[in-house]
Amino acid sequence: MATQAQFERVYLLVLDSLGIGAMPDAKDFGDEGAHTFAHTAASVGGLKVPNLAKMGLGNISEIPGVAPTTTPTAAYGKCAELAKGKDTTTGHWEMAGIRVEKPFPTYYEGYPQEFMDRFVIEAKIPGYLGNVAASGTEIIQQLGTEHVKTGKPIVYTSADSVFQIACHEESFGLERLLQICEVARRLCDELGVARVIARPFLGSEGSYKRTKNRKDYSVALPEETAMHRLQRMDGLTTVSIGKVASIYSEEGFDEKIKATDNRAILQAVKDEAVKPSWRGLVFANLVDFDMLYGHRRDAKGYAREIEWFDEELPSLLKILGP
Repeated sequence: MATQAQFERVYLLVLDSLGIGAMPDAKDFGDEGAHTFAHTAASVGGLKVPNLAKMGLGNISEIPGVAPTTTPTAAYGKCAELAKGKDTTTGHWEMAGIRVEKPFPTYYEGYPQEFMDRFVIEAKIPGYLGNVAASGTEIIQQLGTEHVKTGKPIVYTSADSVFQIACHEESFGLERLLQICEVARRLCDELGVARVIARPFLGSEGSYKRTKNRKDYSVALPEETAMHRLQRMDGLTTVSIGKVASIYSEEGFDEKIKATDNRAILQAVKDEAVKPSWRGLVFANLVDFDMLYGHRRDAKGYAREIEWFDEELPSLLKILGP
């Protein structure tokens, strides 16, 4: 029997990588004692987040600078993944109703030589550089000039199940990069790798910078998501902002809004919120928390970004209404 929706609109915002305590299986990943919120706060002598504090953040966990409250203005809590994994795909899929039974494989020591040889042949490239776990911003500084000279793509990975390819937009070409990423996606399907990511960059030696033309190629969904079910309900619209749609193989969303940094993403959320007479879901991922600060272990920068988000909350909540 169908039930009436409890809410007319849902705005789901993911502050990418901002955890609030270790999972029970943290030891399996070498993450015992993990608590991004608390450790980030401690690095700056306590966070200044009065709006999150009023909503009940300090009631969830002990965070330096964030006091608990007896009169929270919001419902609050924390939840844990059922799946045995900690990557982007596993977490986002579970939020949408898909439990990953088998963790996506990771290749922190580099992809197998046989696999890389196939990639070179099928992508019709002169070779590759890297094939290591690395920071994307650092590896283009290290290998960018050699890439420009040789035409060999830079391949790297991380603790996540990813195969990332960085190429210069001008010397190698953006379209060519996307083409070889499609080849990589097909090959990675055989390994079960969660994501292939195109990481274009521009510039010259000593000043290479990634552009906003990143593109993700996710492994195919094994089943439908909550967004698919919402799409079948009369009068409901599903909206993706930022990288969200790519995590779900571009499926389940009626509208996909491209935005590449936290400011643009949050503004897009606000722009959707002021639209009159619509019902449905807005799903956004604020990627800078992870991309600019988490991966780089920049605790102070992370803290500043959390405080920026807190400052933005009143205007966002005013737009959303009661």
